[in-house]
Amino acid sequence: MMQPLTQADVVGSDEYERQREPYRQSIIELKRRRRISVGDKLTLVFENRETLWFQVQEMIRVERIVDPQKIQEELDVYNALLPAPGELSATLLIELTDSNTMKQWLDLFMGLDHGEKVELRAGSEVIYGEFEGGHSHETKISAVHFVRFRPTSAMVATLADPAARVALSVHHPGYDAEVEVPWIMRQEWLADMQA
Repeated sequence: MMQPLTQADVVGSDEYERQREPYRQSIIELKRRRRISVGDKLTLVFENRETLWFQVQEMIRVERIVDPQKIQEELDVYNALLPAPGELSATLLIELTDSNTMKQWLDLFMGLDHGEKVELRAGSEVIYGEFEGGHSHETKISAVHFVRFRPTSAMVATLADPAARVALSVHHPGYDAEVEVPWIMRQEWLADMQA
């Protein structure tokens, strides 16, 4: 089980500032192995303790948080995103950069977070991403979502077979895309599910 982040894991502001560039480079490399695009508008970043630790440190840095209670609030938010044993946890980003078409695209993605729209296929088995609530309502959807996948034990065995086909796909009336999951990412997933 991935241990929750605690105040003891937080690096003080001065020390973090001195070490930020090496930390940042390390996380960029880690996220490269944990980031996958499904089509040209959706990206999933599979989170683990290290990626979430970096996000906490960056939030503390940007917001200049020093109050231990406020730091604990940040830790609580990000600890909620840690994958539980046997599961994968991802941040799903709707990648929109053109402010002129942003609303149009977000409207197109309405309902993405409801029902069986984001799937993980390993061999012949399929599971669907479970979205955290509160990131959309009837007329608006957020560009950032948190999704969990709970692979069966048979799927985990398939994930561990480099010759097996594993894919992530999105099937939504406004968007349909699929991508094969590379072996390097599957190795990260297997490590997460054993943590």
